[in-house]
Amino acid sequence: MSQGSQSRLAVRIDGVFLPDEEARALWKEFSEHMDANRGDMAGFAKKKGFVSVAPEYQKGRAVLVVKGTANADPRPLVKTTNAGPKPPRTKKA
Repeated sequence: MSQGSQSRLAVRIDGVFLPDEEARALWKEFSEHMDANRGDMAGFAKKKGFVSVAPEYQKGRAVLVVKGTANADPRPLVKTTNAGPKPPRTKKA
């Protein structure tokens, strides 16, 4: 991979992305665990001392989203907009 390019695999722990080498190593370990224990994300999280682990697809790459502590919010730190309140529902006659 050339310098400056973004890896197609990433790991975000409690909102912070790991460096590429560490991310690839954790993805490898996660993949091996999932091959041996199909669907056992909770088991992998427990084995690693995490609260939860879930793969997601974000901006063209696979991201392993890890909640490392019970108080951490695993969602990305992005500003969201609110479209405003919904109009009231009308009853049909």
